Amino acid sequence: MITALAGGVGAARFLSGLTKIVSQEKVTIIVNTGDDIELYGLHISPDIDIVTYTLAGIVDESKGWGIKGDTFHCLEMFKTLGLQPWFMLGDKDLATHIYRTNRMKQGVSLTQITSEISQILGLKVKILPMTDDKFETKIKTKEGLMHFEEYFVKRKSKDEVLDVEFGGGATAKPSPGVLESILNADTVVVCPSNPIVSIGTILSVEGVRDALERTKAKVIAISPLVAGTTIKGPADKMMRGLGMEVSSFGVAKLYDNFLDTMVIDYKDKFEKGRIEKIGVKVKITNTVMKNLDDKVALAKIVLGK
Repeated sequence: MITALAGGVGAARFLSGLTKIVSQEKVTIIVNTGDDIELYGLHISPDIDIVTYTLAGIVDESKGWGIKGDTFHCLEMFKTLGLQPWFMLGDKDLATHIYRTNRMKQGVSLTQITSEISQILGLKVKILPMTDDKFETKIKTKEGLMHFEEYFVKRKSKDEVLDVEFGGGATAKPSPGVLESILNADTVVVCPSNPIVSIGTILSVEGVRDALERTKAKVIAISPLVAGTTIKGPADKMMRGLGMEVSSFGVAKLYDNFLDTMVIDYKDKFEKGRIEKIGVKVKITNTVMKNLDDKVALAKIVLGK
């Protein structure tokens, strides 16, 4: 059994390769919900949806998010009504959020709703939100404290990051099955996601880091950095703003108390010795996933196949 810790686009790409070589029934994915936000009266779970849409084969590949072939008539009408929508949601995508929000109003948990949507879309993987509790990642900048999505989407990650706060992090409980999936796994994979606001959020949930330290599973992480930069997302800017070393070694240090192996790109092979000195084995390969072959090849390296 394989358990994966996942953020958004990078994780979804890797998981689409993983599920080509491992049956979906054997995979559990714990997904970051720190990006969840309420907009237009709807509960939006960006990372859960990216992972779900990608594995269901309906994601817009050019963007890495949303549904392929979607239209945006609703947002166009918002503009006609004088609103200024900054978070792009297609019409089909909105149906997911309406479904989720209505079910939540009926008292159904995010975990159950995520399972329902996954099954409706034909998936057999188990996708678990990291928590059913309210959790918001907020970014401190010179302009003030803002929700991660406002920093990332509305302001296009242009602000210097002074700090990161997890609203609800002190009280968030893991959703049902999260800890068990880590403890009972044969392999745990930390996907190539932002180590601060995607993986870091999951690690902040009560009991998760402890479960990773106690599990007998082999824990393998894929660095989201290549030559000191990210393929997508602001991880490098955030690490720099928080005074961390922006490198695969810097990522390994964040995970070193539970990590067995780190997978890094060929361009970072010079970091191998430093990472191994902190007790983490290193695998070197191509980690840039431009097509399905790249995704499958990376998954095979991670699993040693």
